[in-house]
Amino acid sequence: MVQFDDIRFDCTHYTGYKPCRFGNECKGCWHYEPREPYSAEPAQPLRTDAPARSTNDTSPFRILIIKTGAMGDVLRTTTLLAPLLRHYQGAEITWVTDASAVPLLVHNPKIHRLLTLSEKTREKLANETFDLLLNFEKDPAPLALAGLVPARCHRGFAPTLWNTPTVFNEASRYALLLGVSDELKFRINTKTYPQIVSEMAELSYARDPYELYLSEHAVAKREKLCNELAQRERPWIGLNTGCGSVFRTKLWPLDRWVELIRELQATLPAATLLLLGGPAEREMNAQILQQCPGVIHTGCDNSLEEFFGIVDACDLVVSSDSLAMHIAIALKKHVVALFGSTSATEIDLFDRGEKVVTDFDCSPCYLKNCDKNPTCMQAMTGRRVAEAVLRQLQSVVGNAQ
Repeated sequence: MVQFDDIRFDCTHYTGYKPCRFGNECKGCWHYEPREPYSAEPAQPLRTDAPARSTNDTSPFRILIIKTGAMGDVLRTTTLLAPLLRHYQGAEITWVTDASAVPLLVHNPKIHRLLTLSEKTREKLANETFDLLLNFEKDPAPLALAGLVPARCHRGFAPTLWNTPTVFNEASRYALLLGVSDELKFRINTKTYPQIVSEMAELSYARDPYELYLSEHAVAKREKLCNELAQRERPWIGLNTGCGSVFRTKLWPLDRWVELIRELQATLPAATLLLLGGPAEREMNAQILQQCPGVIHTGCDNSLEEFFGIVDACDLVVSSDSLAMHIAIALKKHVVALFGSTSATEIDLFDRGEKVVTDFDCSPCYLKNCDKNPTCMQAMTGRRVAEAVLRQLQSVVGNAQ
């Protein structure tokens, strides 16, 4: 397995986001192509240091978090907010995120200022000073921002001379290695994402939960759905058929969803099954409704905040590795999570769920396309998932009464 000192940060093939296109782990690689001559150490982070605080400065401790996407990762980075405020009491937290992720954070009282990643934000923050900067992004724009903003202490991912990722602190090396070593990420790692980012931030890890606060709009959507379902038997089981647009290999196929629903209808005839999804799931959900009478469709055109309310109405949610899964975890729902092409290890269900994992030699793989037949997700049967749902419902029913 590659070590941090093995990484050739000056190689033209290095991205830091994942192993290079040759699939090698740097040390002894025949494809090494050094960049043009340079003056600094290749792994040295670029950063803007702020002057030390004056002895009479009594202003609050200022923290900047840079975490823009993916949205599920943004949501699970909220596990840092409570430990940050425990460690730095009275601190003020500024968070920079992508515009699409704003609904996940905007109502969180622990975030004092929420900014979206833009040139205006870049110019604004370049003229401010922070006591602690935490960057959890390796993409070029947020990475460059992390190197630009003046701070007294930097942790997390940092830009190199070529705006590729290195690290500000030694405690972040492991997180970087997870990106460049499939062996570490897929076979060796036993840490969850919240634990990994906690270590990057050099905080004591106490397994703090996700944080998601509902707006009035989300609460109204939940109440409306609950009123519509008032005469329906519990448990109310949400079936989220989506998986996001990047890794479509996470998608559980139509026939398996149909198989699951028929299993649940046979074993739990009184349960209420709610079909969840977004615009990308419109066609699949229409076919499910056609083949499975009795399932209630919650719609594919809900806003993200409305979707929060729908998930909050559920007693249990079945979902592949997706934003919906993270939302359900954040709202403290029981979750049956389906994993094939992505890593189940990094997900913490906080003792309120079960992971159903396909045990293929090639999974997880994080491939965007797969030519195997069957794929790992196709091989996961509806009966197997139904059995996990039944096990979880033993605790859900007691909580719902």
